[in-house]
Amino acid sequence: MNVLHVASEVAPFSKTGGLGDVASALPKAQAQLGAQVTVVSALYGSIQATALGLAKRLRTFDVPVGDTTYKVGLFEGSLPGSGPRVPIYFIDHPLFSERPGIYGPPDRPGEDYPDSALRFALLSRAALTLAQELDWRPQVVHGHDWQTAMALYYTKMGALEPVPATVMTVHNLLFKGLCSLETAQKLGVQPEHLSLSGVEFYGQAALIKAGLMFADRVTTVSPNYAREIRTAEFGYGLEGVMQSLGSKLSGILNGADYERWSPWLDPYLPARYGAAPTSTEQLSDADWATLMAGKARCKSELQRELGLPQRLKTPLLATISRLTDQKGIDLIIDFLEQELPETGERSDFQYAIIGVGDPAFEQRLKMLASRYPARLAVRLGYDEALSHRVEAGADFFIMPSRFEPCGLNQLYSMRYGTLPIVRAIGGLLDTVVDYDPRSRSGTGFAFSSYDSVALLSAVRRALATYHGDAGSFISLQRRAMRADFSWSSSAKAYLSIYQQAI
Repeated sequence: MNVLHVASEVAPFSKTGGLGDVASALPKAQAQLGAQVTVVSALYGSIQATALGLAKRLRTFDVPVGDTTYKVGLFEGSLPGSGPRVPIYFIDHPLFSERPGIYGPPDRPGEDYPDSALRFALLSRAALTLAQELDWRPQVVHGHDWQTAMALYYTKMGALEPVPATVMTVHNLLFKGLCSLETAQKLGVQPEHLSLSGVEFYGQAALIKAGLMFADRVTTVSPNYAREIRTAEFGYGLEGVMQSLGSKLSGILNGADYERWSPWLDPYLPARYGAAPTSTEQLSDADWATLMAGKARCKSELQRELGLPQRLKTPLLATISRLTDQKGIDLIIDFLEQELPETGERSDFQYAIIGVGDPAFEQRLKMLASRYPARLAVRLGYDEALSHRVEAGADFFIMPSRFEPCGLNQLYSMRYGTLPIVRAIGGLLDTVVDYDPRSRSGTGFAFSSYDSVALLSAVRRALATYHGDAGSFISLQRRAMRADFSWSSSAKAYLSIYQQAI
């Protein structure tokens, strides 16, 4: 099966969140199952082509978007770590290469470039033109989020012959790709599709609808989120569209790329630890402790790197996230403002926060860190290597999301023996089993209500387990590390969806 993935970000070349990880890991997993997979993305100004081993093709080609033709260049490479080689192509045009940010100015988080609709329509159309240039005919075109929804629309409007099947994956329905109806028409949306049954959305165009309405199949990134987006609370005005899709919509849980996110393979760590789950099932607690010795060193080195006191017995909490309302950062700040001044065992913890986002949240966190430097470390920005070290060095990872389509950090955390504390919503509900001390079951700690009191209660349960019976904590940690969310089963599910679409 020939599959063309079109994505606005692909790790490790470009990444702002989970989409970049998925657009890298899923194609590799599909290739391992025998699919012939090609990935197309954009060459942003932040991508160092030479350093990443990308080769520039000398020949340029013309890409029509509406009534305008753009001349684009091309870089090519392959996804790192792929068994069967997975080629990746980068569309080179000043709309991408002369912009320092992927979606908007780096110094204004959350703000999109004003011509974002054009930028990603160009990426979408260029991916299809590239397939023609390569004389390669995909059987399936797979678009990810609103940025590449137009690839599916252009496909259905005859950009490729014979017309391939199309699949749209919604990673986050909050982001719709809003623009004026006039702009949508200039991008090539036919007049008859500028209506409610097409891309129209409350007097504007929502480019995500170009995928939702014209794809043969629509998926999202967890079964629970597929149910949630059919409701007014999580549909963000598109719940009627999601309901109308019926059986065309399904939820497939994201996987974790364990080649990149396993503590016994991780090149970013000061000490590796753990081992493949199948080899640790029968280990005694003493042998397990020996296997996990490197985690203590990771914690100590992380504390030193972040400027926190190196106290191994003090639980270290962590969050790596966009600093936005969606991610529950307001709950975390409320929790910190209440608990950092407190003393005593149940409030004895350190906290590391890595991320960038809402300037108001950034300011409040910086003020708290300056007031309590021995308890809170804040690093604004995203650093891939540091993220790995945080996952390895922390004891608990907190994700109190307002909504969470899937989430990947809770999957990484479990593999690193860093127990997740999550709100039971979206994909977090699908992946983290709440700890029950009576039955000795669970892989983390979960709470339901979106408020700081519920978060505080969950954290206190986690800290009580940490300070309590060591055997119970070790058993919980071992269960978390054995949890398997590899991409293999999810990749098979996507291939099944492709066959249905065809």
